[in-house]
Amino acid sequence: MPIVSLKPVDKVEILSVMDNSIDVLMGNTPVAKRHKRGPDAHTRPQLRAEHGVSMLVTTYEGANKESFLFDTGVTLDGVLHNMDVLEIKGNELHAVVLSHGHTDHTRGLMGFIKRYGRPRVPIVLHPDAYLKRKNIQPDGHESEHIPPSRRDLEAEDVQIIEERGATMLIGDYALVTGQIPRTTPYEKGSPRQVALIDGEWQPDPWIHDDQAIVINVKGKGLVVLTGCGHAGVINTLNCARELTGVNQIHAVIGGFHLTGPIFEPIIAPTVQALREFNPSIIVPQHCTGWKATHSIAREFPEAFVPNSVGTTMVIGA
Repeated sequence: MPIVSLKPVDKVEILSVMDNSIDVLMGNTPVAKRHKRGPDAHTRPQLRAEHGVSMLVTTYEGANKESFLFDTGVTLDGVLHNMDVLEIKGNELHAVVLSHGHTDHTRGLMGFIKRYGRPRVPIVLHPDAYLKRKNIQPDGHESEHIPPSRRDLEAEDVQIIEERGATMLIGDYALVTGQIPRTTPYEKGSPRQVALIDGEWQPDPWIHDDQAIVINVKGKGLVVLTGCGHAGVINTLNCARELTGVNQIHAVIGGFHLTGPIFEPIIAPTVQALREFNPSIIVPQHCTGWKATHSIAREFPEAFVPNSVGTTMVIGA
């Protein structure tokens, strides 16, 4: 894997625009700055939590400040609502990056485009993100994923950046990993998922469109953001190291997909492998699950930071 030249930044802020939970009474930490509640907290619109993910990523390097959105949540208006409450101006963003094509990360995209599509905000995604997919349970129950539509995006005349490999953003200060190699013996994707390929439903366990964000903070190391982490959080961290040539993983933030009967058995080896990376900050979100989150909190009491919608993780000077 060729090394890319990822420029270091002075600071990065990751604002949780959408996640599965919210706690308005949660206190600040040296890293986590919670959304401030003003005197009108009970009369103004409230932040929402949904089964989905969206993060506003803002990098600082010298006098330069750039922001982009990572994922867009599960409903058409949920992320837009929280953006309004948080006073985020979507037409000032550098890009929107999709971690993969599942509905809980992409459905808010069309709502975003309807509001902010002009001036054009580039949409960065893996080509497989358009695949129609569903999960088939042992009892035959099916749950369908509604992917983004290339036709709808093209009809809105937005700029689409489709890449299987790595993509650089904001002047080479942020990296989208592209397709992540699967190397661990236990991170095997979603075995019950199928996709409509060439007109037929075919096994699609690997979810190759799953990709992450990597930022290198001066004096700290790599900050890695995952959407669901279908590639496996350990595979993702290995990929971040290999792509950048930077060994130190300072922070890992996002969904680790360790919930439910299929994935709970790999909590132990995942946590064991995380010890070898020894990150200073771990922020489990979304699909990580209660068992995995509690295990991480026990094993990494100094690094673990609980998330809440509206929280900003501040890393760097």
